[in-house]
Amino acid sequence: MSGSQNYINHVALVLDASSSMSHLSRKVVDVADQQIAYLARRSQELDQETRVTVYVFADKVECVIYDKDVLRMPSLKQLYRVGGMTALLAATLKSQAELAQTAQLYGDHSFLTFVLTDGQENASHRAPGAPSRDPRELVGAVAGLIATQQDNWTLAVLVPDQMGKREAMQCGFPKDNIAVWDATSTQGLEEAGQVIQLATEKFMVGRAKGIRGSRAVFSTGADAVNKDTIAAAGLTPVDPSAYELLPVTRDAAIREWVVECGRTYRTGGAFYQLSKSEKVQARKRIAVLEKKTDRVYAGPEARALLGLPDVEVRVKPDHNDDFTIFVQSTSVNRKLVTGTRLLLMS
Repeated sequence: MSGSQNYINHVALVLDASSSMSHLSRKVVDVADQQIAYLARRSQELDQETRVTVYVFADKVECVIYDKDVLRMPSLKQLYRVGGMTALLAATLKSQAELAQTAQLYGDHSFLTFVLTDGQENASHRAPGAPSRDPRELVGAVAGLIATQQDNWTLAVLVPDQMGKREAMQCGFPKDNIAVWDATSTQGLEEAGQVIQLATEKFMVGRAKGIRGSRAVFSTGADAVNKDTIAAAGLTPVDPSAYELLPVTRDAAIREWVVECGRTYRTGGAFYQLSKSEKVQARKRIAVLEKKTDRVYAGPEARALLGLPDVEVRVKPDHNDDFTIFVQSTSVNRKLVTGTRLLLMS
């Protein structure tokens, strides 16, 4: 790619507007507007052009904004109205088919779509323009679409429960591009917004390193954290004399355990192993441990590797045979979990 070509991101939000979303409708607008403001800021900081498309779906699927410059986006307040059933598959097919008609001349173009739903598919076979009246054929159509998308396409979905996750997998969504959110509360939707922001950050930082798409957009597992992605992020190993790994053999507060192990506790020098879903603050440092060698990688690039934005977000550990994530603790009372390890940096 010549230096004169731009990175051009086409980001789409495909939002459930069925009747069951009515208790969250104001929050949907807030979260979408926050995401658009975040995209605008990061596009300028990373010197990437971003164009936004928004679909809303209930009984039918409607495109309310198409490929608009993120710096000129209106609020969704006047554009998001709830009422009707859930034409989830029709919305997925229509959004991807129409975005595929977007010109990709002159530039490095990449497409990132988030579908957000609070329920199961129940209306696509009746939606205007649906390619089939048979729900099973629609599932096959979505699976076929995902299987044949080019490497510069990323399609992710947020579903309300494990049944939704199973159905999304049957439709061909890569498992690490499926996230479960709590559709019962505004806080659940707020956290879903954080998940989308985290995935977007990972996508945009990856773009600058030549990564054009992802099948692990919500993952901290092996697809997201491996030797190749660590090298691409520019991470280098920490000098082995500059850290120590201590086993945690009982549940204990972090300072208490460090002292019990005969070491000196220094605020900010201890990193706990990410073993459950956690909120990670904007300034917390991250370290990545290679299990086989106990080699540690750290630095600002470690946050970029996980796609952590400069705001507090919830991060969950995914299965990874080769690498473990550690998070800096600034609290003396952080509870350590039996069977994990503690990383002490000097």
